[in-house]
Amino acid sequence: MSRLGKMPLEIPSGVEAKLEGGVFTAKGKIGTNSVKILPDITAKIEGNKIIVSRLVESKRSKIYWGTTRQLMKIAIEGANQGFTRKLEINGVGFRVAVQGKNLKMALGFSHDVIFPIPENLKVAIEGEKGNVIAISGANKEAVGLCASLIRALKKPEPYKGKGIKYLEETVLRKEGKKK
Repeated sequence: MSRLGKMPLEIPSGVEAKLEGGVFTAKGKIGTNSVKILPDITAKIEGNKIIVSRLVESKRSKIYWGTTRQLMKIAIEGANQGFTRKLEINGVGFRVAVQGKNLKMALGFSHDVIFPIPENLKVAIEGEKGNVIAISGANKEAVGLCASLIRALKKPEPYKGKGIKYLEETVLRKEGKKK
C-alpha cells in the first residue's frame, strides 16, 4: 500500500485543475503544467481535493500510484508558486549578464559563452557581486535541466574553487602541491 498514493491532494485557491483524456492539467498564476496519468491509475477531482487510486491490483500499479500523485503535486506547486534554482559563479574575471534572451558569461575561456534562455523560464542576476544566477519557472524539470546545463559549462574545480556551482553545494577543496 502506497503511503503517498492514498493521501488526497489539496488544490490551493488560485489554481485551476482539470482531468481530461488521461492528462491532468494545473493552471495557476505562474504558469500551466500537465501530467500524463500513468497506466493502471485513475484520478478524480472532488471539490478542492484530488484522489488518486489504482484500477488493478498489480506490482506495476503500486509503483505508479505514488509516483503519479507526486507528479500531480509538483505540477500544482509549480503552477501556484513556481520553482527557483540558484547558481554561483566564482573565479577571477568570471562575469555573467542577461542580454535579451541570452545569458552572456565570461568563464575564463578565450571567448564569451552565450547560453540561450528557454522561453518558459526567467533568469535573473542576483547577489551583491552580481555572481548569482537565479533560474525560475513553473516546470521543475525545465528549471533543473537549465541549471545543470549552465553548471556543465564550467564545473567547480577542487583546488581554487573556480567555476559554476549550485548555491547550496559545497566544493571539497584539495591541498595543492607542496615544496
